[in-house]
Amino acid sequence: CIWFTPRLVFGLRRALVLAGAQTQVMSLWKVDDAATRDLMVAMHKTLLGAEGRAPLSRVQALRQAQVALSADPKRAHPFYWAAFVLAGDWRILSR
Repeated sequence: CIWFTPRLVFGLRRALVLAGAQTQVMSLWKVDDAATRDLMVAMHKTLLGAEGRAPLSRVQALRQAQVALSADPKRAHPFYWAAFVLAGDWRILSR
């Protein structure tokens, strides 16, 4: 995963907003690539939802993915999952 200084993170976020991205998930420090992949896959599966389950907001989906990753003994340390923050639109995805 590419890591940026705080100044570059906010510059990148601004560029994404100007390009039309409603929501951005960013890491606050350099993170493990495999853990990042697993977190993002879990978050997006939650966002896509399953039939019969109430949809979650974007921030709830991120939190649920972080909790799931932290339950893995190999990735229980916050280094693997706590770096991620969501900025922008946090609500449920409209279908």
